[in-house]
Amino acid sequence: MELTRRTFSALAGSTGLALVLGGGSSGAAPDPAGDRTVPTGRAPAPPAADGSRHEIGRDRYSLLVDGRRLVLCSGELHPFRLPSPSLWRDALEKMRAHGYNAVEVPVPWNVHSPAPDTYDFTGVRDLDLFLRTAAGAGLYVVLRPGPHLGADLDGGGLPGWLTATGAVPRTTDPAYLRHADAWLARVNATARAHLYTRGAGTVLLYRLEGAGESADARALAAHVRDRVRADGIDVPLTTGDTGVRRTGGATGERRLRLAGLAGATVTPAGSLAFGGVSMGWLGAPALPTAYDAGAVFDGSRGPTERLAPVHQFGHLVRQVPDLARLARAARVRAADRRVTVRHLANPDTGTQVYVLRNDSGADVSTTLPGTAVGAPVTVAAHDTKLLVTGLAMGGRRRLAYSTAQPMMFLGAGRQDIAVFTGRHGELAQVVLDCPSEPETMRLDAEAAWAYDHGRLNISVPLGVGGLSRVSVRGGGSDRTLILLFADDATSLRLWPYETPSGKLLVYGPTLLRGAALDGATARLTGDTTTATGLEVWGPRGLTGVTWNGGAPRTSVSRAGSLLAEGMLPGAPAVSLPALAGWRRRNGNPESDPDFDDTGWTAADRTDAAGPTSVPEGQPVLFADAYGCHYGDVWYRARLTGAAGPRALSLAHRTGPDGLVLAWLDGEPLGGGRGTDGEAETVLRVPERVRGRFADRGEGVLAVLVRPGPHDDRGTARGLTAVTFEGAAPKAEWRIRGAAAPDPVRGALNNGGLHGERAGWHLPGPDDDAGDDDGGDDGGGWEAVRLPRGDRRQGETWYRTGFRLGLDARVDATVGLVLADGDARRAYRAQIFLNGWNVGQYVNDRDGAQHTFVLPNGILRPRGGNTLALAVLSDGTTQAGPDAVRLTSLGAAAGGVPVAPVASPGR
Repeated sequence: MELTRRTFSALAGSTGLALVLGGGSSGAAPDPAGDRTVPTGRAPAPPAADGSRHEIGRDRYSLLVDGRRLVLCSGELHPFRLPSPSLWRDALEKMRAHGYNAVEVPVPWNVHSPAPDTYDFTGVRDLDLFLRTAAGAGLYVVLRPGPHLGADLDGGGLPGWLTATGAVPRTTDPAYLRHADAWLARVNATARAHLYTRGAGTVLLYRLEGAGESADARALAAHVRDRVRADGIDVPLTTGDTGVRRTGGATGERRLRLAGLAGATVTPAGSLAFGGVSMGWLGAPALPTAYDAGAVFDGSRGPTERLAPVHQFGHLVRQVPDLARLARAARVRAADRRVTVRHLANPDTGTQVYVLRNDSGADVSTTLPGTAVGAPVTVAAHDTKLLVTGLAMGGRRRLAYSTAQPMMFLGAGRQDIAVFTGRHGELAQVVLDCPSEPETMRLDAEAAWAYDHGRLNISVPLGVGGLSRVSVRGGGSDRTLILLFADDATSLRLWPYETPSGKLLVYGPTLLRGAALDGATARLTGDTTTATGLEVWGPRGLTGVTWNGGAPRTSVSRAGSLLAEGMLPGAPAVSLPALAGWRRRNGNPESDPDFDDTGWTAADRTDAAGPTSVPEGQPVLFADAYGCHYGDVWYRARLTGAAGPRALSLAHRTGPDGLVLAWLDGEPLGGGRGTDGEAETVLRVPERVRGRFADRGEGVLAVLVRPGPHDDRGTARGLTAVTFEGAAPKAEWRIRGAAAPDPVRGALNNGGLHGERAGWHLPGPDDDAGDDDGGDDGGGWEAVRLPRGDRRQGETWYRTGFRLGLDARVDATVGLVLADGDARRAYRAQIFLNGWNVGQYVNDRDGAQHTFVLPNGILRPRGGNTLALAVLSDGTTQAGPDAVRLTSLGAAAGGVPVAPVASPGR
């Protein structure tokens, strides 16, 4: 919730409160004696590549970093789905600010290896740069290089060329081990230069691919472990499943985090922190392009409902060290058995922790008999709640209990600050044990309090009016305690920050990126989306603040904070141009019988590696066998020696997102779609085509196949067999896929459409140049207006350019919207922005994605851009773009500088 003028007017003015001025582990099994030697204490300082040796270990409670306990709050970020190195910094800074202390990074083999023994770690694949950026953001790194990463990537992250080498994936087959060892050696060479144990970076843990149940799977896991150690990786190794962990909304995210705490998990699973874009042919399944399901931040880098639980949990375990050493305690039963309770306790401090879980479909209010919690507690349906009792609140004050979840406890100057959070409108009750009556002052109208028999009882409705503040002086401590109460939305505006001179707590902005103390001034940087106030608690001697270089006037609030006068400005409205000046051009000259395919690869092999059998009497038609690993593949067969067939049957393995289209002697026959296994598409041959075939005794069959993603077993993709009804012509096959991999955009960017091979997706002049195989469609580009509808089988291209002039001080995310008002139209459209394949639109698919992120860096926010759409249709309906427009997906004043991503043209 933004800070409003009303909120701040209640805090400004006279006050009775004075302003406060002011070497590494091998990853061996846990040492059972460790819990007696590492007591509860402050968490390690945020990590950095500081050049010092560090010790990493673990006991049965937590990770141990240089003798201090660390509770891991990690999240996955996929640099390959955020294809702009400048945006890596933005994402990592957001993670750190929102309570994450670690980022888990999968490194896909297929993204970095276009061919055997060939590796590319440049540009948007620069792992070294990413690891340096993570260290600069103060985040630990959990590195996960596979070799197998999971089902959300083509082949599970294994390269498309692997099966064609004869290697049997994910086994101890010597051919597989040779390639996998070479991959790991290359990744580990980079990782070794960033190990936290050596002070060279912040790589804290190395996650291995989870071992299977078979003897061979266990042998493979042991081999990989030995390989990693032999490569000099000396940080602890951990294992886990290879799937991306996604959560079902805010309740699912909270459950995940608190389950790890309740289970005393040393290396708890993180969830997907940032979604992104499955660029080109990267993703599995291929559709949709957006990779946002279950993510804390979506593809536009904006927050989802999952953010508040992460923000609260991350700051809690960072600021409250009691939670780093929890042991299971006496069993507790809730009065209402719909709520289950996990009871834990810190043996050093006596702090008691209760994790309450409600699996029912209704909110449940219950008491906890036999505990210090003296009031009913409400747990929302399908949700989880954390309660703490006995927590030190400075001096002899202790938290007797609270019905709201604590979020942080920190010292700022001569004040202590405690924050409690919960659902909007929920009544939070906080009870403090105080040996003497404190001087209590409510600083906002919503709070109520009473002192009786050594206990201070405070009640506040969460979120009403924004942040609620209560000041407590005395009562067993010479430090003033400021109690802050926030609902989930308001908690997202609270930012603790550690500096060498002491801690800060900032309230108001959408994001706090950085803070530094310069004498008596706190210099803050960050983002705002709407106009908001600014409030800062800090060390002694703090008298002023700056925000993104500006210096607002400040006054001392009744809460002992510095309060900026006026409001920080939000982001201005984003103005985007209409898309016009479209030009159109037909593709697929490969369907013409006179097309020159002499430069294509002869598909005449009789055997192929991999688990897919070659049908009897058929040549090998598998795309990967001929080096066609990603995107569309063309087949052409010269048919001779028989009269015209009545029909033909195409057997194909493409996955459910796959597609096949066929032409005989240039006549479109139609097409079919794929399934999970092998599919068969039967196409009738028109009488006129049969007659022409019979007269000449020969013909040309052309087939375009759009394969779906590879599985992780090396199953074939593409055609598997072609048979004919009513004739048995001899077929001489040729095959052609994508051109040589784009050295900048990578092997998964392009497929084998004619327009892609000709460079029609690239920025540059709209001319006829670029046909690399002598083919042409018989015509150039023509000016057209949208909406457009053509009934034509095959590929049709649309191109336009647009120029943006967005404010450099604003981080604006732009999307592309494709919408078709006629559900009867069926077509697909690949979206190319400045030559980068940023998505695929399928208008007749249930739940079709209509809005596509145009990532900054690839998008030129202050310059010219080229947009190309490659439309593919089976010709049964009208096809072509209908409504195509730019849209704003969010904007914030602030952000990070974004450098253009290389986008070479023709």
